[in-house]
Amino acid sequence: MSGPLYLDTSAVLRATLENGTTPDLERRLKAADVLVTSRLSLVESARVFLRVRQLHDAPESRIADAEREAEAVWARCEVWELTRSVCDAAARVAPRKALRALDALHLATFHEARRRIEGLGMLTVDERLREAAEHA
Repeated sequence: MSGPLYLDTSAVLRATLENGTTPDLERRLKAADVLVTSRLSLVESARVFLRVRQLHDAPESRIADAEREAEAVWARCEVWELTRSVCDAAARVAPRKALRALDALHLATFHEARRRIEGLGMLTVDERLREAAEHA
């Protein structure tokens, strides 16, 4: 087992929709002893699966398998809510980084969780979010 990880939606979607293409990411995801995410991840994930189905980019059986895998990951997570304090922090977090609003919400949630969970790391494939988390 490895240390606790905050999961950004992008990491879980990459590991499930593109299973086998990111062995290091998939290994870290499976090895983590504690997983944390934002309620936002569940919404983002559901929307991506809806969009993938609408675009007919993959066979339904492949999409359904990936969706089940993602749901299994989310079920392992401690889900943090989008509270007023998280939203307020997201408006101010990483002022010198060009983060989109949803990434700022993830970063603010990560910061709040990291204050309570020692050694919490960020697992994301989003370069801007990863950089912001490393320099915060």
